[in-house]
Amino acid sequence: MTGDEPSVEIIARLVPAILRGLHALEFAARHLSPENLAELIKAVAGRNDETGAALAESRVAAWPERLQPVRQCLERAGDAALAGLTDFIAATGEPQPIVAAYRALRNYARAAEALYPLAAHLKPVSQFFLEESARDDAALAATLASGDPAREHVGFMHVDGPAGTRGGFSLYVPEYYDPAIAYPLVVAMHGGSGNGGAFLWSWVREARTRGVVVIAPTAKGSTWSMMEPEVDGPNIDRMVDQVSADWNIDPARTLLTGMSDGGTFTYVLGLRSDCRFTHLAPIAAAFHPMLMTFADPQRVRGLPIRVVHGTQDWMFPPEMAQGAVRALQQAGAGVSYREIADLSHTYPRDENAALLDWFMSRTVQTSP
Repeated sequence: MTGDEPSVEIIARLVPAILRGLHALEFAARHLSPENLAELIKAVAGRNDETGAALAESRVAAWPERLQPVRQCLERAGDAALAGLTDFIAATGEPQPIVAAYRALRNYARAAEALYPLAAHLKPVSQFFLEESARDDAALAATLASGDPAREHVGFMHVDGPAGTRGGFSLYVPEYYDPAIAYPLVVAMHGGSGNGGAFLWSWVREARTRGVVVIAPTAKGSTWSMMEPEVDGPNIDRMVDQVSADWNIDPARTLLTGMSDGGTFTYVLGLRSDCRFTHLAPIAAAFHPMLMTFADPQRVRGLPIRVVHGTQDWMFPPEMAQGAVRALQQAGAGVSYREIADLSHTYPRDENAALLDWFMSRTVQTSP
């Protein structure tokens, strides 16, 4: 319609600006370390100007009433992306630059959550929430088109409170969910200063592409109960039980993974005799040999474990992960180790695809 033309032009400018801003935030998050913060700021400089200009144009435009929901999604996403970029660029002027940078990057999840409802309607947004190798996959596009994004109990959800509620969880179920199919489950635990509502968006792209259900729990306290696994452990079991009661989950394909403190808690829970998960993937995690004294030898034998760590990790040096691999191998676990040369202490989202390849192909091998 003629009256919609200015709005369509704004959408055509605002969507790419937001997506480029989000890609810039992803790049910064993947490569962030205290040593290269200044270089990263130079690399993303200018993205905030583009996003800010497109937002300003949207706000003064007369959008038709029927496109107001689109406008609201885009402007909320644009505001969050702009805040993330602006605060990240300003981080070097803060008393603790690296802390300010990490804080700025939290806006990524807010922007992604605001933007995601448009994935069913705008092709560039849909492609953004897919793995790069699958963005032009005609069969996947047809599968996505067959799903109803408005139906209940699919897409992203926050359970037991708003996103990030202590002791609650966030959940993603593919929009094309079919109750006749048993879906793999990933339980992804955030780092010490994070929450499940934000960490979920580290996994939606791969889950949507491959048909995986993701639970992103939030610790009951400020971080996971390392010394008291009976605090957070049963709560995670409750979440899995709740999801398994409402959706068809494959009990032979359940992955427990986490970043930093979440990775350490993967060891704490995952090596115990009562752990329900079939696969473990601690990432950028701390490990102490004492953890093996609490491990159940029968469970550990043949247990598929993928350890991912950065050579440049400034919080937990790679020698810690290497020690974990040796201890687990000596106990008979089926260990796969991936050390990433350019990774610091941050989450490597670009490893999710390989992690899922491993998860879906590696079976549990038990000793006679």
